[in-house]
Formats: sequence, C-alpha cells, structure tokens
Amino acid sequence: MAESMKGLHRSHRCTELGTAHIGETATVMGWVARSRNKGGIIFVDLRDRSGILQVIFEEADAGREHFEKAERLRAEFVIAVTGRVEARSGAVNTALATGEIEIRAKELRILSEAETPPFPIEENSRTKEELRLKYRYLDLRRPDLQKNLMLRSRVATLARTFMAEEGFLEIETPMLTKSTPEGARDYLVPSRVHPGSFYALPQSPQLFKQLLMCSGYDRYFQIAKCFRDEDLRADRQPEFTQMDMELSFVDMEDVMEVNERLIQRLFKEILGVEVPLPIMRMPYQEAMERFGSDKPDIRFGMELKNVSDLVKSCGFSVFTGAIEAGGSVRGINAEGQGATPRKKIDAMIDAARGMGAKGLAWLSIQEDGSYKSSFAKFMTEEELAALVERMEGKPGDLLLFAADQDGIVFNVLGSLRIQLADSIGLLKKDEFKFLWVTEFPLLEYSEEEGRYVAMHHPFTMMMEEDMELLDTDPGKVRAKAYDIVLNGTELGGGSVRIYQEEVQEKMFDLLGFSKEEAHERFGFLLDAFRYGVPPHAGLAYGLDRLIMLMAGTESIRDVIAFPKVKDASCLMTEAPGLVEEKQLKELGIGIESPAEEA
Repeated sequence: MAESMKGLHRSHRCTELGTAHIGETATVMGWVARSRNKGGIIFVDLRDRSGILQVIFEEADAGREHFEKAERLRAEFVIAVTGRVEARSGAVNTALATGEIEIRAKELRILSEAETPPFPIEENSRTKEELRLKYRYLDLRRPDLQKNLMLRSRVATLARTFMAEEGFLEIETPMLTKSTPEGARDYLVPSRVHPGSFYALPQSPQLFKQLLMCSGYDRYFQIAKCFRDEDLRADRQPEFTQMDMELSFVDMEDVMEVNERLIQRLFKEILGVEVPLPIMRMPYQEAMERFGSDKPDIRFGMELKNVSDLVKSCGFSVFTGAIEAGGSVRGINAEGQGATPRKKIDAMIDAARGMGAKGLAWLSIQEDGSYKSSFAKFMTEEELAALVERMEGKPGDLLLFAADQDGIVFNVLGSLRIQLADSIGLLKKDEFKFLWVTEFPLLEYSEEEGRYVAMHHPFTMMMEEDMELLDTDPGKVRAKAYDIVLNGTELGGGSVRIYQEEVQEKMFDLLGFSKEEAHERFGFLLDAFRYGVPPHAGLAYGLDRLIMLMAGTESIRDVIAFPKVKDASCLMTEAPGLVEEKQLKELGIGIESPAEEA
C-alpha cells in the first residue's frame, strides 16, 4: 500500500547533495533505478531528474520496519528516504555526480509501487522506438531524454531573457486562424457556430507578426506552436515549435546581427562553445555551386568542381550529351577513398539514379598513379590529366562525377558528399559550423501549377538592384532572404518584407493572383498596410531542430516530450481517433466509408 507524504518534505534533489553535506540529515525522493540486496545490507540507486544517488539500508540504522520495506523495493518504485549523508563506504564512483557520497537510510516510505516496466529505464536505450513511444511516460524517465528536455527548457529561458534585454516584447498570436492555402497543407478545425466554415491551425505566425509591426510594437518575439499537414522526416513533425521574431525599421543586416549575438549567447552559456562573429555569409548560388546544397555543411571540404569546360569535347558521350542539353558535369574528390570496393561504388550509383540521375561516373587514382575508371577509355591521357588536376586528385583519391541538368547534379553530389563524409567520420557532433545563406531566388517556377511560386512567401522583398528584372526575367530576381544553417541543417529562415503597396501588387501579379484573389486570401494584412506600415523584417527558428543539434541527437523526436511518428499518429494516446456521431452532427460533418466512396 502506498504511504502518505504527511509531515515529510524533500530537502534536496539527488545531485544537489555533495561532500559539503556529509554529516547532515537529508530527505530525498524519486524512483528506484536499481536495488541490490547483499544480505544484511541493501544498496538502492535512487533516481530523480537531477541524477542518481546511492542509498544504503542496514537494519541497525533503519530499524526492522524500514529494512523490511527496503527488501520489497523493485525498479521504478517511488520512494522517500530520510538519512545521514556519508562519504561513500566503497570505491568512489567517478561516473556519478554523487559518486563520493551516499545516504545511510533512517526512514523509508514507499509512496507508490510499480509493475515491471516493458523495457529497462536506461540511457541510450536499445529498445525499439515504437515500444518506447507507446510507453513514452516511461521513456521520458531515461536520463538522456531528461537531459535533452532540460536543455530545451534552458534554451527557451535564456532566449526569452536575451530577447527581453534587446527590447523584444513577447506577444501571443492566435491558434485558430484563417486558411491561406499557399505552401504546405493546413490542419483544419471545423466551426460549430459557423456551420460549413473552418479555422486553420497556423503554419507560422507570419501574417500576425507583420500586423504587430503595423501596430507599432517595433520588436516582437514568441515561442510559438505551429502545424503543417505534411509527410514527416527525422527533423519534421506535424506540430512543431518556432522561435519567432519580427523587427521594425531594420534591414537584413540588423536582423542577422541580433541573431548572431543570440546564437553566440546560447551556445556559450549552455554548451560552453564559442561562436566567432560575424558568422560567414554565402550567397545561395555560391552554396549550390560549391556544395550542391542551399544548407551546406561546411565542417569539411569535398567541394563540387565544375569540369564542363574540360570535357565538352571529349569522347565520353555521357559528359558531352549532358552539356549539349544545357546541363553540366561536376565532380567531388573523396580524398583517400581510392580503395573503395566496387560494391560500394555501385551502391552510390544506384543512389544517384534514385535521385533522378542517369548514373555516376568514377575514377580511382591508384597508389602508383594509374587509374581505374568507368570512363577513362573514352578520353585521352591529356584530357584525363587535366581532369585530375582540376579535381586536385592524388594517389589514393576517388573522383566522382555527375552529368545532367544542374538541379540533378547539385542534388546528387550534394547528397553524396554528406553520405561519404558520414561514412569516413568527418561529421563531428561537437563541432559547430554556422553559416548565413543569402540572396535566394525570389521565385521558382512550378511546372505542376504552371506559374511562379514564392520560394519563401509572397511578402518577401527582392534585392533592390534586381527590381528591373521583375518584368523581363523574374526567375533571376534575388530575394532579401536569409537562412541560418548549422552543420548542414537549416535552423531558421527569414526575410525583409515588402511594405510598399505597388511592389506587393507586382509580386501578387507574378504569382498569378488577381487583386480579388490576393484580397480574399490576405485582405486583412493588405488593408492594414493602407494605414501606415514601417519597413520590417524577421526570422523564425525551428526550435526542435536547434535543440536536436545542441543535444547531439539524430532526431527531433529525442527533444520533444510527446512526438508523433511518421504517419503523424501518437502511439501512446492513439491519436488521431474516431469521435462520437453526436460530435460530428453538431459540426455538420458526415464521414463516408470507403464502400460509399466507391
């Protein structure tokens, strides 16, 4: 039977005790991580969110009643212990923060008994994730997950403090808003009061934070829940958290400067990592040309090199054909990987085909300077020598080439570059390389929709020097947009916003919106702009991704208390689920069965 807390007060968390408390009486509470009965003496590892503390029960100190209760202890029992803090009687445990001390118990209360859990509560669990997510409340007891969530709390607290010091106001924006179907799919919420009408859960606070600038609040900040009905990946969830901000009377550099200092403060105070400022800037086109990605990982080299000029007249039709079709031939040098087995090279070729390429050409430079290659027989010795020189190849290197349209070439080599770096140990989790990627294309053409779509959103300002291209070559217009990238992951993105009515109308026209359509979707914002709008800009971080990288985990599920799985369901609560017919009738919703649809 569970015992009462009456008259009992916790004096310390487990790791708040140390050698300075030796000789004092303390009361600690938590879960039994492990209990070992050595015959006449019982050792208990007591766990709370701070860590583990060893407790010793001997009948001479605790008395018969409490010793017998200690004999019943099993993993995950919730207990309270009062006793004397002593120097550890055995060897010091350097793996524990409390490894120099222990508590000699005088009193034990069993506050709650526990069934045997379906998996061990231990760090770096090897239990299948599906089982751990079903019992997430048990999984969350694991010390490594608790550290992640405590780190997340510290980041949020420190960010709020920093933003307040910088003059930002924390303002909440609505969770029930209007659907603006431009981008990812909305989660819709039916209205009972307005039959047939729907709210949308926000994909971001974008429009509201711009309205706050119109309202004169100057600097806004919010840690905001956002929702997108899209397919999941390791760093995506249907509901996620943004660290969101907007500033008035600023340009691009102002936003980047305050965020650099925010990043520097977070990493210094929480991880002890110095982030040198200013953070490197790199235009989008340069990032694509050098790294094949708009979120390049710059912890290592292996940069792309354009060799089109060297092979445009060679005898290898794969190269010449790609160039004649308006594409390019580019390569990367996997230094020291010349001995890569053919089976692994074939796997890389298959991966390239899976990304839309026709294949992958390769050349291995042997230690004696000779070549093994998939294409060398089609080229002269002079052409091969020039190619190897351009790629800075040396004995023991493996050169890999893609020949296709630029988009495919960038995608293939950019992905392959990361895979190779990972396989040879170049991606170090304790190394943090930040980068601003700037000057993104303002628009990208959607073949599916037959029109231009905004690469960021319809309110992104273009570079002033590119404005004249809006009428003649809109695809070449660069945006005043910027992404903050860390180790190949986009942490956040933002832009300077359009605030002039004529420029906004031009943007809507390029996107194929009539004035009526634009007003129907964004009328409340456009109306607000008629009453005096300051120049403004902003940025939003994916907080989950930031914490994932700071914690050194592989998935954002490891830094979210109750995450969803790939089909956007919750294994613990079994959401989404069916609702009662009565609720559907109140909302005027009918559900067709698959047979009825057929």
